[in-house]
Amino acid sequence: MANGAGRVDLDGKPIKPITICMIGAGGFIGSHLCEKLMTETPHKVLALDVYNDKIKHLLEPDTAEWKDRIQFHRINIKHDSRLEGLIKMADLTINLAAICTPADYNTRPLDTIYSNFIDALPVVKYCSENNKRLIHFSTCEVYGKTIGSFLPKDHPLREDPSFYVLKEDVSPCIFGSIEKQRWSYACAKQLIERLVYAEGAENGLKFTIVRPFNWIGPRMDFIPGIDGPSEGVPRVLACFSNNLLRREPLKLVDGGESQRTFIYIKDAIEAVLLMIENPERANGHIFNVGNPNNEVTVRQLAEMMTEVYAKVSGEGAIESPTVDVSSKEFYGEGYDDSDKRIPDMTIINRQLGWNPKTSLWDLLESTLTYQHRTYAEAVKKATSKPVAS
Repeated sequence: MANGAGRVDLDGKPIKPITICMIGAGGFIGSHLCEKLMTETPHKVLALDVYNDKIKHLLEPDTAEWKDRIQFHRINIKHDSRLEGLIKMADLTINLAAICTPADYNTRPLDTIYSNFIDALPVVKYCSENNKRLIHFSTCEVYGKTIGSFLPKDHPLREDPSFYVLKEDVSPCIFGSIEKQRWSYACAKQLIERLVYAEGAENGLKFTIVRPFNWIGPRMDFIPGIDGPSEGVPRVLACFSNNLLRREPLKLVDGGESQRTFIYIKDAIEAVLLMIENPERANGHIFNVGNPNNEVTVRQLAEMMTEVYAKVSGEGAIESPTVDVSSKEFYGEGYDDSDKRIPDMTIINRQLGWNPKTSLWDLLESTLTYQHRTYAEAVKKATSKPVAS
């Protein structure tokens, strides 16, 4: 399969090998996408990132069969004159680079806006000027809050899907006030989407925009103090994993009432591969990529993760598995949240025939098995070290 012989696209046409410039290839999504491209396709990848720890296993010289198809370039796209040359060498650019951790939106709003808007500008410009296709990774956060969230708590229309299901071509983008700096990320991401769209309309840029809805799985984020900063606050899955590994209560921000849908990274990567290999069906579209069947409140997620982790680790749950904290205490001043995030799947079904497969229980089991295998020993060592007085 890896040599790609006889592979065809959704319209039955043979798939030609292409070169992909992947910006942010060393991250969580990039690492899974590189893996998929190396093991199942004939495509070449120019992997650009500041770090390569998550793709080291693909770059080892002994991983012979694809060593000629992946090249790592250590680049910070902020200020590197090599960027345009690498985009020119490729047929397709995929931009995954972003600051995408809610804990940063409040505390580092300037970095957040710069990284998600200003730093992405040259990528869009070079693709447009050199007539190269772009797959730009955005976020489901661009939808902000649902229309339903503005209705009174007990209003019957809150139960009406047209007030909360998020549609790429219809739903408005609703953010909180300017002092709620949590929206700095969503706003920067929305503006770059509008710019990409405008380049398509005015200058003929061939683009696809991806809006991920909570993709989770192995290699996501970091475990504070083990492979990331001790004071760092990763996203919910890694936060809860960290608590479980350390046998601490899981912190529920504002009671864990927010609702989210979670999708397994491997399902999501299938969708991205379809976009890569079916440009005629994907160009000019914005795609929600999520799993509407895996909806839970953050509190329910905490309960499920506690149960799954007890199973995979063989250790019973601690006495008080969760503790409530206020968002101000956890994220600092200026935090705000979106209430509910359910992706509408009509467009991706119609264009790419794609549907997610993995249930929430199964994806948590596979992810927590990985977290336990990868981190349990390191956490035990770190927590048993005597502290200098």
